Amino acid sequence: MILELADIRIPPGKQAEFDAAIVHGVTSVISQAKGFRGYKVNKGIESPERYILQIFWDTLENHTVDFRGGPLFPQWRAIVGPFFAQPPVVEHFVLVDKSD
Repeated sequence: MILELADIRIPPGKQAEFDAAIVHGVTSVISQAKGFRGYKVNKGIESPERYILQIFWDTLENHTVDFRGGPLFPQWRAIVGPFFAQPPVVEHFVLVDKSD
């Protein structure tokens, strides 16, 4: 499984609107993507304009090729893109270890 981690910054005062938009975007658009396995979204306490979006994919290509290169990506960006204060920083990770 692959973890996509997106570090998202939005303008001050838009948190309530973005909270609704990001959940709507993930649950109505990204959740339809091939290889999607789940997500988590967290908002900063010290920096409430900072969000960390974690999306779990079966493979790296499910995100980078299937989703980013398919028709769902523009739908996703139309929902959340207007809130971005700057382009999100996106990286991918593999699990080394975990506790249950």
